[in-house]
Amino acid sequence: MDWHYTQPVTIHFGNGQLARLGEEIRKTGKTRGLLITSPFFGKNGLADRLMADSGGTLCATYRQVSPNPDIRECDDCIRLIHENHCDFIVALGGGSVLDCAKAAAAFSNGNHPAGAYLDGTLPVPARGLPLIAIPTTAGTGSEVSRVTVLSDHAKGIKAPLFSPAFYPVCAIIDPELTRTLPKAVTACTGMDVLCHAIEAYWSIHHQPICDALAIHAARLVMHHLETACENPGDMHAREKMAEASVTAGLAFARPGTTAAHACSYPLTSILGIPHGEACGLTIDHFMRINAKADTDGRLALLAEATGFSDVANLADAIAELKYRTGLKTDLSAWNLSDSQIDTLVAASRQAPLYNNPVPITDDMLRTLYRSLR
Repeated sequence: MDWHYTQPVTIHFGNGQLARLGEEIRKTGKTRGLLITSPFFGKNGLADRLMADSGGTLCATYRQVSPNPDIRECDDCIRLIHENHCDFIVALGGGSVLDCAKAAAAFSNGNHPAGAYLDGTLPVPARGLPLIAIPTTAGTGSEVSRVTVLSDHAKGIKAPLFSPAFYPVCAIIDPELTRTLPKAVTACTGMDVLCHAIEAYWSIHHQPICDALAIHAARLVMHHLETACENPGDMHAREKMAEASVTAGLAFARPGTTAAHACSYPLTSILGIPHGEACGLTIDHFMRINAKADTDGRLALLAEATGFSDVANLADAIAELKYRTGLKTDLSAWNLSDSQIDTLVAASRQAPLYNNPVPITDDMLRTLYRSLR
């Protein structure tokens, strides 16, 4: 078995680590930064605090990144980069903010709008501006990955892009930033973490280092997500979920995600289901599908390592975890027609689908969506 592992992102993890931002900016050797964040952090004062504490090195800010960021938001960031002659970026927020910032950092070195890269017309520039990523959810793991996900809402498209240019130079993971997350966000992002770990583990591109990271992350989520949802002030649970998030991000950075993530993109872009919830909607179903072809016992080992007697019990536990944390377990609210299901099937033919250990046919997808209907 041949395998390769690269992780160029410097990681700083721990409560209070946000205080080291100034030092990390100095290490870049750059002097004109753009802070990219969401409206929430523009309103709660944290964005202003980072601007003030930067000693003038953060000279501009974009505070309008939305969930499932649109290519036009990315273009707005690129425009600010050029207008302010920015030479580095700080991203503060959840996965949407980090993805938008990663794309803007890379695309700003080209002369084309974000849509030209999303639709595959152009290759991603080989290098991007230095990016310091500060995640505020536990979460997407975007702070340590070479993946960004963008949407073109006008065309109903949401898709991942892959390039080494998307790697941040530094990730500052401060679990204290997740303390005030609402239960719904904690549940959605936590389920995304679990899917990253499980899909990395069973991906056809799996490898030993990522396997170990994936098992560790999955175990943490199964033990701590419900507590983080029900007792948001429990900082031990918050810290363990932040640990799970970055560990799962490291786990899937090389093997990639698989079928559950492929299905999540149309579930989000077409039905509006939040990303982590959309991933979780099918993960236990694909676990049962993949278990049928588990001839080498890898999934059985995953179940045992996470505290369950077999794969079926692990799948049942994930379904129960979704229910207990308030996540969707079916699509009954949409009363989907056969033609709508066909649309979902076609739109699920995303790149991650082909990383799944069992080849997923249109008929299998159709059966799955009908079972959720």
